[in-house]
Amino acid sequence: MVTAVSSATAASTSQTTSTASTAKSTLDYNSFLQLLVAEMSNQDPLNPTDSTEYVAQFATFSGVEQSIQTNSKLDSLMAVSALTQANSLIGRTITSADGATSGVVSAVRAGSTGIEAVLEGGGSVTLESGTEVQ
Repeated sequence: MVTAVSSATAASTSQTTSTASTAKSTLDYNSFLQLLVAEMSNQDPLNPTDSTEYVAQFATFSGVEQSIQTNSKLDSLMAVSALTQANSLIGRTITSADGATSGVVSAVRAGSTGIEAVLEGGGSVTLESGTEVQ
């Protein structure tokens, strides 16, 4: 049974999803500064906002952006780890989780559905829970 690689496969798939959603939802420093300037220029002159509040907002924004970058790096590291683990399958016989595909592994690759074992006969098997290695 291949379980460690299948969890890494899920991480690799979630990496693609999180990278796509991160690209949609990230706010760069220029956008943040534009929002900050707009907020400062539209504040109530009789009740101005304390400057420490702006510094706190900037620090929070910076922390969130750093967390997003860290998660991206960790996702990449997980994908590399999954490929390294899957590399040990080369030359071994595997059977897909549904039992329909079986063969000797000639290579491994990161496919659109996760880590795949390429069989000598030309087929491929996605490494997931239930995949048997002999």
